[in-house]
Amino acid sequence: MKNLVLDVPARIERFNKGREPERLALKYRAMCKSPFSFFRGTAHLFWEDLGARRSALPGSPLVWACGDLHLENFGSFQGNNGLSYFDLNDFDEAALAPAMWEVSRFVASVYVAAPVLNLTRAQANELVKLFLEAYQTALGNGKARWIERATASGMVRTLLQRVGRRKRASLIDSRTTWKNGKRRIRIDGQHALPATDGQRREVARWLAKFAKSQPDPKFFKPLDVARRVAGVGSLGLDRYVVLVRGDGGHDGNAILDAKQEAPSCLARFERLRQPAWKSEPDRVVAIQQRMQAIAPAMLDAMRIGRGGYVLRELQPTTDRLRLEDVRDNPRHVRSAAKAMGHVTAWAQLRSSGRQGSAIADDLIAFASASGWERRLIDYGRSYAAQVQRDFKQFVEAQKERV
Repeated sequence: MKNLVLDVPARIERFNKGREPERLALKYRAMCKSPFSFFRGTAHLFWEDLGARRSALPGSPLVWACGDLHLENFGSFQGNNGLSYFDLNDFDEAALAPAMWEVSRFVASVYVAAPVLNLTRAQANELVKLFLEAYQTALGNGKARWIERATASGMVRTLLQRVGRRKRASLIDSRTTWKNGKRRIRIDGQHALPATDGQRREVARWLAKFAKSQPDPKFFKPLDVARRVAGVGSLGLDRYVVLVRGDGGHDGNAILDAKQEAPSCLARFERLRQPAWKSEPDRVVAIQQRMQAIAPAMLDAMRIGRGGYVLRELQPTTDRLRLEDVRDNPRHVRSAAKAMGHVTAWAQLRSSGRQGSAIADDLIAFASASGWERRLIDYGRSYAAQVQRDFKQFVEAQKERV
């Protein structure tokens, strides 16, 4: 592919062209922290590279994929039924793709993250094998399930318990402040940046239009707007945090996350025919709803012209499983790897037979095949080594720009 003729910094710059400079600078700064942060921020490189050497992986049935499967793309949240779930977390790159493409990114992420987790090569191999065994077993069973708080263990159980104790009011208090008798979003440079008057008016305009289609339009009355800083890969795209009236009163407010969605880089390089989505937010919401056991408490697509935003109620970032939470705790790492393997297989089964994805019988048959695990492991190791080289090249280029 012609993109591979460019060096890594040039490929990254081309992909991120047109993004907001301030938050793009934050993205590049985050990507310089570690090879794993770099890996998180460059899913497009992974899919470009794999698209150019697809024969490195075994053939596999088509599934709906989140498109950015890695160690930190799992977390807990409160579903729209009021219960807590541990599931896949981010669907910005979601698309139809071979099952092994999705799994290969997770395997590579383990080897990239191994130094951060203080894992030896043997321990990283064990972690990958635990994930693949859990994935293969769950896929072979052919029944999509979910992880319950009562049966969860280790870090997953901790995350689910945290969600169960969470109160909207405490989140509001941590992200807002009072000024002249009015609640305002806390501008701290870490979670939120100031919005311009024009951005405030634009957000109020399309939120008012969206509210007309909702059962309680007053819930969405905006009280304050700021630019949101979150994640790595999506930094630089439009994203807002909006304080809204909610249920009203001193403790009744809510915070919404409005995230602009770009086209899936997995879909771009996989070359498979994808459904004709009405918009990118519709793609993200539709695939998330079919892959997760239960959708989050608020999840909707707001179409604005040909683009738009995914709207959801803000969830604390502490609900995401983070590497620092499990570092130096082998038992937690192993139990989390098994849970991730199960969740990945269940998501593929749950969304099977939909708009081009393989039926469950094909996934069950694939799970019983042998030999594909070794090829995944070999590719994951190889790509992790490439990430290390790409990371060094990117960091050096950033130093030269300063």
